[in-house]
Amino acid sequence: MINYSIYKNSISKEWVTFVHGAGGSSSIWYKQIRDYKKHFNVLLLDLRGHGRSKYSFKNVFQVRYTFSFIANDIIKVLKTEKIKSSHFIGISLGTILIRHIAEYYPKMVKSMILGGAVMKLNFRSQFLMKIGSVFKSVVPYIWIYKLLAFIIMPYKNHKESRILFINEAKKLYQKEFIRWFKLTSEVNPLLKLFRQVELSIPTLYVMGSEDYMFLESIKILSKEHKNSKLLVVPNCGHVVNVEQPIFFNNKTIDFLNDLISSKSKKI
Repeated sequence: MINYSIYKNSISKEWVTFVHGAGGSSSIWYKQIRDYKKHFNVLLLDLRGHGRSKYSFKNVFQVRYTFSFIANDIIKVLKTEKIKSSHFIGISLGTILIRHIAEYYPKMVKSMILGGAVMKLNFRSQFLMKIGSVFKSVVPYIWIYKLLAFIIMPYKNHKESRILFINEAKKLYQKEFIRWFKLTSEVNPLLKLFRQVELSIPTLYVMGSEDYMFLESIKILSKEHKNSKLLVVPNCGHVVNVEQPIFFNNKTIDFLNDLISSKSKKI
């Protein structure tokens, strides 16, 4: 089972599950834990091969990862802890995993907060994926990751996020990186499904105003899906929870509390 940690709140019955992106770990949420555990029960996850969910010998025989495979790791944790449903917060690739869980386990997802959401790959991002795919087996993976991190988070105010993710990515193994990178082969049809099929689950997209790779597609999507809202964080890039933590925490906690309050009134 993947590594996870829990912060219990003796007053609240609500759970919030945090899902990081590729190359990161649960440590990227360090600016959220203090504020969130005041209001909710918090579940932090290290995805397979990341953080303390370390690469093991038996993984050698696992030829290929899929989004269903990785999402099931998360579901196993919730079932082990007897968490019947949770609010989910994700960043970057973590948003794809959350949306995947919502598609196949809708009763387990109370709401989705998707930061730096990836719901469509533009021409530039698809070109980057192809370049990475060509060189992933012939150059050290960290070179590819550094290049991708710099292109996605290019500005001076993105530096903290960029360095954080690169440092976390250094803890991966080359073979593990390749397995994760191969997930890109199933991204496009999956994202097309997510854009076409709207769920009834309340969704808040939190995007940086400088997230030039993914913001425009989310602007369109949030207008088409009536259960979705878009919050644009000013002077911010892709990793919104790290670059603007106070803004992110205040707005997302308010979003969850409003949801919980409105549901309790209906009851």
